Amino acid sequence: MALPVRRRDQGRQTTRSPTVWEPFRELDEIQRRTAELIDSVWSGGARATDDLPWVPAVDVEETDDAWIIEAEVPGVRREDVDVEVRDSELVVSGEIVERERAGILRRRTRRTGRFEYRVVLPEQPDPEGIDATLEDGVLTVRVPKPEQTRRRRVEVQAAQPS
Repeated sequence: MALPVRRRDQGRQTTRSPTVWEPFRELDEIQRRTAELIDSVWSGGARATDDLPWVPAVDVEETDDAWIIEAEVPGVRREDVDVEVRDSELVVSGEIVERERAGILRRRTRRTGRFEYRVVLPEQPDPEGIDATLEDGVLTVRVPKPEQTRRRRVEVQAAQPS
């Protein structure tokens, strides 16, 4: 909070509030407004984007023998999710259907409608080994790595005397 500054100006006293430039506060405000704009466009806030799928929050983890993809899809039913592999691209898609409500909806921030997430894996996986589970609103897809790309420990041998 800026305090008023008193100064003497040609024999009389004046009061004015100094203008304090706060660059970090202004940057925060620009970031907040930009985030609101992007959210309104991509989240379905703008009616022109209702037909476009949204992208769920996703974590991709690589272990020694697999890639693990976890997608947040709260409220989706198992039968409304599709997991497909095309060459080395994994596609997770589906739809969260808005439920019937008895009362008046005062605020809506949860996403509904079609969603889609795509990731290109470093190697082409075997589609037969992929499994997917849905639990507590999180879809977990485990994609095993091909045998030739898995890490192997090589034991170092002692040299044989000649």
